[in-house]
Amino acid sequence: MTEATRRWRAWQQAPWGRLRYTQANANLARHLPPAPATVLDLAGGDGADALRLARQGHDVTVVDRSAEMLAEAEHAFAQAELPVRLVRADLADLPGSVRGPHDVVLAHNVIQYLPDPAATLRAAVDLIAPGGLLSVIALNRHAEPLRHATQHLDPAAALAALDTDQANTQTFDTTLTLHTADQVTAWLPDCALVGHYGIRAVTDYVADNDRKHDPAFFADLERLELALADRMPYPLLARFFHLVLRRGNPDDGPAAIS
Repeated sequence: MTEATRRWRAWQQAPWGRLRYTQANANLARHLPPAPATVLDLAGGDGADALRLARQGHDVTVVDRSAEMLAEAEHAFAQAELPVRLVRADLADLPGSVRGPHDVVLAHNVIQYLPDPAATLRAAVDLIAPGGLLSVIALNRHAEPLRHATQHLDPAAALAALDTDQANTQTFDTTLTLHTADQVTAWLPDCALVGHYGIRAVTDYVADNDRKHDPAFFADLERLELALADRMPYPLLARFFHLVLRRGNPDDGPAAIS
């Protein structure tokens, strides 16, 4: 296991990592068609999102360019005794076998790493059945100044973050480009926004990380986060924005069911 993968695993197991997956799953549950729907998880890594959907009876495919991450996904699904289709590929060069159409396509925690996220998301829409869903989760540019000011107690860094869309991630030691929910919806004029949620609207602004490991405190924090997820203005300030979009017009009906 590489050092980056170890850091990623530690992040997933931390309270803030667990919240990310819990909230994403709860948000998606409001919109998913009945199982079994076909779900394509783009840059799905170790399959953490896809595994939760597989447990609900959905037919999942995980695409990632990392052989190590896909091996982790294979192990997780085997332990859960659930089927999964794993495809090693870059998002810019997807094989014809995954081109769909799919009922649901996930693009979670990926666009901040891409040189042309708008083009990638438009290509993702082409993989979705008419009336199907695109789920996008990404770091929220609006959250960066607040995070520096509160969690890091660094108002100078917060001020600097107001005028840049660049940030650094310690997990993978790389530079990210931050976006806003409005930017993403503008890239996808052929999709209707059916859900706009915030993930971790409070957690990342609590400087005391040790408290987050306390089970009672974390349980209260989780209940609060779930309550704030779709209550404006909190989605605009959350660490991640989560958009659920339907391919086609709002009146096109429910997502397709395979």
